[in-house]
Amino acid sequence: MNGSNHMKNKTLVISGATRGIGKAILYRFAQSGVNIAFTYNKNVEEANKIIEDVEQKYSIKAKAYPLNVLEPEQYTELFKQIDADFDRVDFFISNAIIYGRSVVGGFAPFMRLKPKGLNNIYTATVLAFVVGAQEAAKRMQKIGGGAIVSLSSTGNLVYMPNYAGHGNSKNAVETIVKYAAVDLGEFNIRVNAVSGGPIDTDALKAFPDYVEIKEKVEEQSPLKRMGNPNDLAGAAYFLCDETQSGWLTGQTIVVDGGTTFK
Repeated sequence: MNGSNHMKNKTLVISGATRGIGKAILYRFAQSGVNIAFTYNKNVEEANKIIEDVEQKYSIKAKAYPLNVLEPEQYTELFKQIDADFDRVDFFISNAIIYGRSVVGGFAPFMRLKPKGLNNIYTATVLAFVVGAQEAAKRMQKIGGGAIVSLSSTGNLVYMPNYAGHGNSKNAVETIVKYAAVDLGEFNIRVNAVSGGPIDTDALKAFPDYVEIKEKVEEQSPLKRMGNPNDLAGAAYFLCDETQSGWLTGQTIVVDGGTTFK
């Protein structure tokens, strides 16, 4: 265990943590003794494997819950279940995304964008963050504060082919993070975002131009590599650790390997 005793026995709620960035974040917090309540979409087998692994390795408590971020109101019942399993909520990280059939009409060139696809991306990115953060904040108020983080991406800063629907929603969630930070500050709740450049995950590999993106990022980054999930996990942990970021709120931390400037 990484000796962060001030984090031990606190509780993280994170959406979409059975793979990729979410899984890396889950393990980063578990290593510091943080209990984990995480969601999955369909892969209950992987969720159970993660629970068994982190409980055995790090002597923490972990529970998994099904969640469809296209139905953000599910968060209300989800947090009631979390209340029954955990005695506190210290951190909430909105990470779950959608791809595949759900984003048809949203992941496309501008002239092929469709309202349904755009709405699905907005719902999963922005509305799910809002409802999840609201429910988390209610619990954080009872313990004197906490930290909320939304994952974002640099597709709202630089052009990425077919990414208009996602980039637009990332812009929106970063804006609502600022408003949440102002409104929740009086409760000692900090709200920030982590914006990642292209990260080597299954979600990115689902893009038809994945190989081209990977080669371009490796060429463009001064560090000459693509980002990996642990790069974002470290930033998310930093934003939740009040000993490191206690006066940081309403901000978006860009973790892009230097690609957006170049």
